[in-house]
Amino acid sequence: MDLMELVKSQLSGQVMESLTKQIGASDSSQTQAAADGILSTLTAAIAKNAQDPNKAEQLNKALEKDHDGSLLDNLSGFLEGNAGNDRASNGDGILKHILGDKKDGAAGMISESSGLSQEQTGSLMEKLAPLLMGALGQQKSSQGLDSSGLSSVLGGFLSSDKAQSNPLMGMATKFLDKDGDGNITNELTGMIGSFFKK
Repeated sequence: MDLMELVKSQLSGQVMESLTKQIGASDSSQTQAAADGILSTLTAAIAKNAQDPNKAEQLNKALEKDHDGSLLDNLSGFLEGNAGNDRASNGDGILKHILGDKKDGAAGMISESSGLSQEQTGSLMEKLAPLLMGALGQQKSSQGLDSSGLSSVLGGFLSSDKAQSNPLMGMATKFLDKDGDGNITNELTGMIGSFFKK
């Protein structure tokens, strides 16, 4: 099971209904569409960034310190605001490290494609970012991954047929690759800078 599928497996109909209410939306199908776009965007950003050995090591340390996957074991508590580890559940902080000043642009892009407002989309992003990091931490633990292992797994996902055929992943890549050179690593270098340095 890849990273996105691991997170999506946590998002049952009941969880999606809860998220829909929490962000002030009324249509869970729009929330689902936005969630797919959010997960594609964040996964693409993390995967591309992890291809830099230094950034992969920063990610590895962040997972070891704050994102061990235990948040997924208490999903209801997290959704109710009782997750315990502030750093693990700090969606806004995680997004700033992943997307930097492109956070609002990403929310706007996903809002247009899903039908949610930009504010609702931003709120959903803050809910899903900790889940994605928790899922990655869970994969790291279960597979015994170090920084190079994380880089390999994430890189393999990004180049997989599934990712290549995913229109949402294409949309995310295009958004992140603003200069159109086909290499979003250039943008991510400046965008994320202090990736997961806390």
